[in-house]
Amino acid sequence: MHQLQPQPEVTTSLQLHYPSTSNLTDHLDRVQLAPWVNLQTEAQQVDWLILHFNHWFSHLNVTLVKGDFEPEYFPAADQQPARIQFAHGFFNSALHEISHWTIAGDHRRTLPDLGYWYAPDGRTAEQQALFEQVEIKPQAIEWMFATAFGRKFRVSLDNLTGEGGDGQSFKDNVYAQVQRYFSGDAQLPRDAQHFIQCICKCLRSGKTLHLDEFSRASLD
Repeated sequence: MHQLQPQPEVTTSLQLHYPSTSNLTDHLDRVQLAPWVNLQTEAQQVDWLILHFNHWFSHLNVTLVKGDFEPEYFPAADQQPARIQFAHGFFNSALHEISHWTIAGDHRRTLPDLGYWYAPDGRTAEQQALFEQVEIKPQAIEWMFATAFGRKFRVSLDNLTGEGGDGQSFKDNVYAQVQRYFSGDAQLPRDAQHFIQCICKCLRSGKTLHLDEFSRASLD
């Protein structure tokens, strides 16, 4: 059994170019936008997310797809785009897998599952501590995604049959990471920033996220 290996955060290459704020509206208007407010079910929201993510990131040769089983990342191969496969059609699973992808740099995006080695559910206390170390940044970013969508976010320790870890400490760390992104002490990955900007344009009339939308108490 492989131990879960912490991976360094790598911002995607600077040669990638995104729409500037001034022409973001034109960029978004190239896809037929379904009004989010009219969507009644999670399945409809998932379809909306897939349509828009795949448009917003088409220049990176990647697609977001529903999976029937566990989430998995498949690098581009044989003239097929990379696939971010999320679990069971769950919206929150999609946001979580996207958050991991945004943290991965160019090299890790060429590796199956972005180069992560996971010890499965049932981890020891030591393995769980490693898991939590790796998960702080992606779960902080997932929280930002969820907030942009107006959805409830819950942290996940993902170890139902093993040592549960220190949930309060993990929540503290996730909240502190969000604070660091807003203060500039940590750099939000470029693709995460682009994704949030697109969501805010479509769902919040361009209103950006603010730190006062996040509270430690909301994680309990």
